[in-house]
Amino acid sequence: MVVYRSARVVGLLLVVLGVSSSSVTAQGQVVTRGESLQGAPVVQLGTALQSVDEYMHRIVALEGKVAKVCQAKGCWMELVAGDERVIRVTFKDYAFFVPTDSTAYRARLEGTFEANRYSKQDADHLIAEGVPLTRNPDGTATEISFVAQGVELRR
Repeated sequence: MVVYRSARVVGLLLVVLGVSSSSVTAQGQVVTRGESLQGAPVVQLGTALQSVDEYMHRIVALEGKVAKVCQAKGCWMELVAGDERVIRVTFKDYAFFVPTDSTAYRARLEGTFEANRYSKQDADHLIAEGVPLTRNPDGTATEISFVAQGVELRR
């Protein structure tokens, strides 16, 4: 019971501090997570992936539609951009998650690209969660992903 109450207090503090919020506007429901968006330049996903080294250490914005969300707790999502490219999005420092029912929401994200190499065990775990990784011959997997520091979702 104490753990439950502590979790409720932490959740309430996060909402009060603005880490996680939701509002309704004339355009529909807006759900925000993480840091407030700061107006980073929008890059096209396809363009960025063609020269990902150029964008690897710069904060940029991506826009697209949420194609898939981790159903366990919302700790990752897949974003489909206008050019039909898909990228998996995680959240900076594992500090926030998105609603598990946010598939088909329009999204605007700010953050950075990241290259990851997963052990066979980690790749097995992610694939079991529905992440479409391509394995290397040794069973590991390599992935270019996006680490969002702030997210806006619109219905």
